[in-house]
Amino acid sequence: MNDSTRVAGVLAGVVALFVVVQVGALALVEPFQSAGLQSTEDPQNPLNSIVYVAFLLVATGGILLVIKYDQQWVLKGFVLLTSGLVASYVFAVVFPAVTVAGVNLAVWVPAVALVVALYAYPEWWVIDSAGALMGMGAAALFGISFGVLPALVLLTALAVYDAISVYGTEHMLTLASGVMELQLPIVLVVPTTLEYSFVDDAQETADEAGEGEREASNPADRPAYFIGLGDAVMPSILVASAAFFLDTPEVLPGVELAPLTAMVGTILGLLVLMRMVFKGRAHAGLPLLNGGAIAGYLAGALAAGIPLVEALGLAPYL
Repeated sequence: MNDSTRVAGVLAGVVALFVVVQVGALALVEPFQSAGLQSTEDPQNPLNSIVYVAFLLVATGGILLVIKYDQQWVLKGFVLLTSGLVASYVFAVVFPAVTVAGVNLAVWVPAVALVVALYAYPEWWVIDSAGALMGMGAAALFGISFGVLPALVLLTALAVYDAISVYGTEHMLTLASGVMELQLPIVLVVPTTLEYSFVDDAQETADEAGEGEREASNPADRPAYFIGLGDAVMPSILVASAAFFLDTPEVLPGVELAPLTAMVGTILGLLVLMRMVFKGRAHAGLPLLNGGAIAGYLAGALAAGIPLVEALGLAPYL
């Protein structure tokens, strides 16, 4: 396999994972709403976003403390349990119920199997499968719980935070280094060769992530590329929110214009991001990904004839 083929394969793999998360989130929006999984009483309240960002800052500080005091088992246990919980939400609306002694086996058997697989054999394809499942579930949950304005506030705030944490304080690089060796679906893994093993390579990858940046080199020389699961989830929240809270013309079966253009904007931002990553340096993903999603969403909403004030969710306040 030549270098250009490897690079194209990596790019196709990353794009495919993002598309799976976004399409999956769209598919789960209505089932999650019908199942009563909306987590906020007033999804149009932008304060919901502020509360979530504050929670994220506290959680990040907690993770850094866990890493500092070498207690990563706490984080691993939390992520494994969260993986099983989010997966159970997805399975509950996808599979018909099979109840035995009051337990829905159609939900908990695959959810437990997923957690066991992540713990016992965290190979890259296991990580990616679990990550895609968690990503689409999380994006749909937040999408139906955050109206358009809260979603826009959330994406903007997180894009700024991501830029500061990577280029300013650089604590996101420390976090990446600390969690990589745990082999959890916090990252999506795209190998450059089929022979690649994430199980064998995790420690070396963690050391590289902690360095923050490397000299530019041939992209195909790297065994794998990594992108944070949050980078796929956050722009997908706007995709799901636009599908749920905004009414625009349907342009594909089951897909309306504004969610579709938000997806396109995300992918365009992703392509720019990957071009930068291929040069061998660590970059903040959310400024490009969230920015692309927001620009795409607004383009679709305006093209559908929705006034800018309404597209931004500001109409109730003016």
